[in-house]
Amino acid sequence: MAYVRVWIHAVWCTKNREPYLTAEVRRKVINHIRENAKKKQIYIDTLNGYTDHLHCLFGLNADMTVAKTLQLIKGESAYWVNKEKITQTKFEWADEYYAASISESHLERVRSYINNQEEHHRRKSFTEEVDEFLEQYGFQRHG
Repeated sequence: MAYVRVWIHAVWCTKNREPYLTAEVRRKVINHIRENAKKKQIYIDTLNGYTDHLHCLFGLNADMTVAKTLQLIKGESAYWVNKEKITQTKFEWADEYYAASISESHLERVRSYINNQEEHHRRKSFTEEVDEFLEQYGFQRHG
């Protein structure tokens, strides 16, 4: 049996950054993602977001990639939102996402950041947040 402890901070948006995730919709989607993740043995530590995106801190399983984990989370949740008619129009997540590994020493800071998204976005736009995220984790924007 493999023992793995890898923390991932991922961010993904609604398609075209549509502001589907009102407080009520976001709460429903987050609760559903948590329930579904448990069934799929995906450990979600912290999950929150704003009107057009979600942040997720999760533990990566030994037998799953970041891409597969996010495919399971995003694909199933979009299907569920549409099946349950949670939004008035067709709901979709954007294809792209951002993900970075997190050291144990930074977990509390990342949890706090994720949990305070509404406050954070009173001061910063999503574009500014993405640029900050990319810079913080050493990514370079292309294009």
